[in-house]
Amino acid sequence: MTNKRKVLKLFVSIGVKGALCLVCLTAVGFALFTYTSSVIISPVQQLSVGTSNTSLSIYVNEVNQTRYVPGGFSEPTLNPSDTSTYAFKVVTDSQKVCAVEVQLSSIINAGEFSNFNITVLSSTGGSWATEQLYAAATGTTAKAYINGLVQGDAGYIHQDLSTTTYYLIQVTYSYNLVNATSQIPVTFQFTPLPLNSF
Repeated sequence: MTNKRKVLKLFVSIGVKGALCLVCLTAVGFALFTYTSSVIISPVQQLSVGTSNTSLSIYVNEVNQTRYVPGGFSEPTLNPSDTSTYAFKVVTDSQKVCAVEVQLSSIINAGEFSNFNITVLSSTGGSWATEQLYAAATGTTAKAYINGLVQGDAGYIHQDLSTTTYYLIQVTYSYNLVNATSQIPVTFQFTPLPLNSF
């Protein structure tokens, strides 16, 4: 037998054996059982915004005055079915607590205001009380207020499991550096952060 015939016979033999192996593996593959599990993912929204647009009147040369968002000159009476009576609401379940970062989207002009301090009030019933602000989403370092004159300054509220709480923004300001009367746009930013714990 010539070398060419031997090589050809070897290739045919390998090809046949390879094809048989492929058929066997395919047959084994068809013999396996597969199982499936269907999952529906349901996102949970912890924070909802109350009134997002409001206007406040302030006066030239006011020093250390207070306004509420929403509400203006006075604290609104909370009515859970009326979104104009609170700034935002947080609802937690038994799985995750929620920290909310509160800050301004852009700083207040320090050439107009000598102070613009933001605090948060909370209510689970009809009366508002000062909510403790924290320096971070986790931890126990307390913070007195959010300074609206400092870029990126933020405060965090910590809300425990299985609670519904309404929040109001309180601003203490002094508009005593200029006598300008043009409108000043201000945007408050609320960022919910679901956590396992604080």
